[in-house]
Amino acid sequence: MIEFKMPALGSDMDEGTLTEWLVKPGDVVSRGQVVAVVETTKAAVEVECWQSGVVHELLVPIGETVQVGTPMATLLAEGESAPAEPKRHGRPRQASAPPPTPRRRWVSPAARRVAASSGVDVEKVVGTGPQGAVTISDVEHAAAATAPKTPVSTGANERAAQMRRSIAAAMSRSKQEIPHYYLTEEMPMHTALTWLTEYNSQRSITDRVLPAILQLKAIGLAAKRFDEFNGFWTDGEFRPATGVHVGVAISLRGGGLVAPAIHDVADKTVGQLMRDLTDLVARARAGSLRSSEMSDPTITITNLGDQGVDSVFGVIYPPQVALVGFGRPTQRVRVVDGGIRIMPTVQATLSADHRASDGHRGALFLGAVNEALQHPDTL
Repeated sequence: MIEFKMPALGSDMDEGTLTEWLVKPGDVVSRGQVVAVVETTKAAVEVECWQSGVVHELLVPIGETVQVGTPMATLLAEGESAPAEPKRHGRPRQASAPPPTPRRRWVSPAARRVAASSGVDVEKVVGTGPQGAVTISDVEHAAAATAPKTPVSTGANERAAQMRRSIAAAMSRSKQEIPHYYLTEEMPMHTALTWLTEYNSQRSITDRVLPAILQLKAIGLAAKRFDEFNGFWTDGEFRPATGVHVGVAISLRGGGLVAPAIHDVADKTVGQLMRDLTDLVARARAGSLRSSEMSDPTITITNLGDQGVDSVFGVIYPPQVALVGFGRPTQRVRVVDGGIRIMPTVQATLSADHRASDGHRGALFLGAVNEALQHPDTL
C-alpha cells in the first residue's frame, strides 16, 4: 500500500486546504499526474502524484485543511490487491442498510475568516465550490448582498494578510537558521544585449527574448558547474540536487510573491526558457501553479531591475542554499583594453549559505555567471 501525502509547497507553507479531488477510488494514476487541487495562502496548486498505481481510498474530504506530510490517499501498487475486509464471526443476520451519515458542511478556513470579519452567517451561504464547498467568493457575494454600511475586509485583503504572515515566517526562519554571506559583482551587458538585439530581430514579437532570460540561463549553467549552490540543506548536511530547477521570484498583483521553478534550466534553449517564463508568470498571477513548481526550486533568482533598483541582496528560501539577484542595467564608465568606454552594466549579487559554501567558491560562481553573459552565443 502506497501513501500519498500532502506535499510541502514551498518553505512558507505548513498546511493546505484540499479544494478538489481529480481522481476517485479505482482510478489508475501515473507518475506526474495531477490528482488534486490544494489552496495555500498564495495560490491554488495542482498537486501531482509521483508514484503510479490504483487509487484505493481518499482519506481527506474536500474542504479540510491538513498539515504537510499528512496522508491524503492510499494507492495500490501494480499487482497489489486491496486488503480483505475483516471477517465477521457468528451467524449473519438480515438487516437493512444503515441510513447514510449526513455529510458535514465544507467551508475553507479562509472563507470562515472572511465570513467572521464580514458579519456573514457562513451556515446560510450557498456553496458553489466542489461538492458544495463554501469558498471565499461565495462569502464575498453574500456580504455584498447584505449591503453593509461599514467597510469590511475583502477576501483579497485577507489572502494578502495571510501571505504576508507566511512570507514573514519563512524569511524569519531563513535569517535565524542560515548564516548568510553576500557577494556582488558588476557585470558588463554590452555584448549580451548586442547579441540579443540581433537574435530578436530575426523573430516575431511573440518569440522575442528578454534580457532576464540570458541571466536565467547563465545562472543555470553556473549552478550546474558549481553544485554546492544548487541543492538543499537538510538534516544537518548539504545535499546537491540532481537537476537545476531555478525558482523565479514573481510579484503578485494583490501583493506578496511566489518563487516557482522553471525546470532543467541549464539544458533548455533561451527560446524555450522565454516560453516557460511567460507561462509561469501568467499562471502564478492567476493563482494556478503545480506542486512540482513550488517544491522543486534548487536555487532562486530575483530580478528587480524593472523596479529601478541598482542591486538586491535577497534572503535565501530554505532549504535552498543560494539566491542570485539582479538590479537594473545602468550606463557606466569602464576601462576596456586601456581605453575608457560607457557601456551598460548590471549589479549581480549572491546570497549564499556559509554551511554549504564559502566566499571563494561564491566568487567563482559569480565569475561563471559573468563569463556566460560575455559569450551569449553559447547560451
